Amino acid sequence: MFKVTPNPPDTDPASPNEDLDSEKLYDTVDRALDSPRQPSSIFVIAPEIDNQTLLEYACESLASANVMASDFARYLQGSQCNTMLGIQQSIMLGELAVNRVLDNLDPPG
Repeated sequence: MFKVTPNPPDTDPASPNEDLDSEKLYDTVDRALDSPRQPSSIFVIAPEIDNQTLLEYACESLASANVMASDFARYLQGSQCNTMLGIQQSIMLGELAVNRVLDNLDPPG
């Protein structure tokens, strides 16, 4: 069975930001983009920590995030579950990459 869908789909031509003052909005965006990025110093990694330790911590963090995303996906259905599993897979790939770097820095045996 074939479902007839207009090409392009019918959409409401009104902008979702119709009620906003466009000039004010653009000024705000311009200020945000023009200001240099200043990362917060509330969480700072001690400069004397070596790369091996940082990579090990990153690997452990990614492994934890992998488990959390996988567990959370079990409570979702449909496209939300698929999205969470995609996020989980991205985390897993990052974990594998960090593990490979660790193996390259400190080869087993």
